[in-house]
Amino acid sequence: MGIATINPATGETVKTFEPLSGEAIEAKLALAQQAFEQYRKTPMSQRAAWLKEAAEILERDKVSVGKVMTTEMGKTVQSAIAEAEKSAWVCRYYADNAAEFLADVPASTDATQSFVRYQPLGAILAVMPWNFPFWQVFRFAAPALMAGNVGLLKHASNVPQCALAIEDIFKQAGFPEGVFQTLLIGANQVEAVVNDWRVKAATLTGSEPAGASLAAAAGKQIKKTVLELGGSDPFIVLESADLEAAVSTAVTARMLNNGQSCIAAKRFIVEDAIADEFERRLVEKFQALKVGDPMDENTDVGPLATPGILQDLDGLVQICIEKGSKVLIGGKALSDRPGNFYPPTILSDFPAGTPADKEEFFGPVALLFRVPDIDAAIKRANAIPFGLGASAWTTDEEQIHRLVDEIEAGAVFINGLVKSDPRLPFGGIKRSGYGRELGIQGIHEFVNIKTVWIK
Repeated sequence: MGIATINPATGETVKTFEPLSGEAIEAKLALAQQAFEQYRKTPMSQRAAWLKEAAEILERDKVSVGKVMTTEMGKTVQSAIAEAEKSAWVCRYYADNAAEFLADVPASTDATQSFVRYQPLGAILAVMPWNFPFWQVFRFAAPALMAGNVGLLKHASNVPQCALAIEDIFKQAGFPEGVFQTLLIGANQVEAVVNDWRVKAATLTGSEPAGASLAAAAGKQIKKTVLELGGSDPFIVLESADLEAAVSTAVTARMLNNGQSCIAAKRFIVEDAIADEFERRLVEKFQALKVGDPMDENTDVGPLATPGILQDLDGLVQICIEKGSKVLIGGKALSDRPGNFYPPTILSDFPAGTPADKEEFFGPVALLFRVPDIDAAIKRANAIPFGLGASAWTTDEEQIHRLVDEIEAGAVFINGLVKSDPRLPFGGIKRSGYGRELGIQGIHEFVNIKTVWIK
């Protein structure tokens, strides 16, 4: 696939871009290294001032950049504007807290003085996805730049205008030339960049195959990686739950970003005693959702980002149906309009061996499972190769402790929606990846944790 803006609501090719030549990539890597040598010496207060200015620009231009996101990947314009605002939040969070997070940490040893010092590594390559085209980049860039690193962005090939707009925001904010650069390159050009000595580490948010490929390339060069990959998050509802709150949140949790979020709730695991009522209310709320033009403020669900994503999602749904799963609502792509539209869909009654057992459904499809009790709920939640997030609903204290302890995931949210927050570390286990973004842990991923011993 070429690097292009193709409007997912219409199928129209808006703009195409030529991938960078080898010479152009070399020039950008040289500039990154040159910029790092100076930027690493820049006082933390100056880095913070520039990052706060980036936050100001994001908020000032949130409508225009939101429309670019919507045009390129189809999220509703209201959610795109909110994404710009959240990106400003992460910039301010690290501008305000990085000095504390990176301060020397004293240790008591046999030395006169000993401590840990955090120092930048150099150029960090970020391979980023299309689904949150601003947030994913800023949650990498804010801590990386505050730590004194420089950033190289290889964005998804369907959001090139977002990638260029982000580079421009950092330039407008006052960051020196070369501190943050966008590389318009294809997937086949990534390994050569990883292999270059000036690139010190890499981070990727995306699919399992993409993560495995990047990690393998970086591993050969003995370079650190952070991976945030897929998820098939459970949403457990037990008998003691506040049912109306759980159902309302379930709709939001599944339809977030037109269903295209790694931490969207995908498997709804409901205790038998309340399953009929949960199902009835969920179907009712799905029926009320408006599918349509993502630029329309009244739209709830826009198109999927690409025809390939639509095809993959529908393929999984059809396999489930062919094997005997029940369709409660939806179940086939919308053919009455141009674009990549899929209706809100609920499937239930899965026989063994369907994709619901192990695949991630990336779109507005909810998988509904009934279980007899909490033991079965936890077993079902963990019976998946992924371990990103989990949401669970109960008012029973003992059950809360069990769910927190026994669910295999990077995050467990009780009586709430799984979400990323600058104040908390974010990442997964199992095939959902490793390492953490955000929080104090996120800024420590791409630094030299240097031991200092003086006598």
